[in-house]
Amino acid sequence: MPVSRSRRATASRRRARRVAASGSDLTDAEWFAILDAWARCAYCGTRGVALQRDCVLPISRGGRYTLDNVVPACRSCNASKCNDEVTGWMRRKRLDEPAFLLGHLAVLRMLRPADSARGA
Repeated sequence: MPVSRSRRATASRRRARRVAASGSDLTDAEWFAILDAWARCAYCGTRGVALQRDCVLPISRGGRYTLDNVVPACRSCNASKCNDEVTGWMRRKRLDEPAFLLGHLAVLRMLRPADSARGA
């Protein structure tokens, strides 16, 4: 089967290589725990829509799919954020940045109780 040479296909293959090389280690169980903890889009707060995995620090900027770096995002927020830095993107979109940061910290403490006991 011939390899597609379209820009989209090339970008998809490049991204797949970056994700594979990033050392991502998010398990399905961790993802479902993140979904349960947030129960909405982490950025805009939308409930009742399909949620996607989004890296707070994008793969293209050195992020990985890990428990500390992944939040649920609605399709609109995930596509809009693209590979932007999260706080700058939230300011431009006029989203509640402090609420996101505090929520992210609370979820991480809930999912990693041993770390929060040590003050991390």
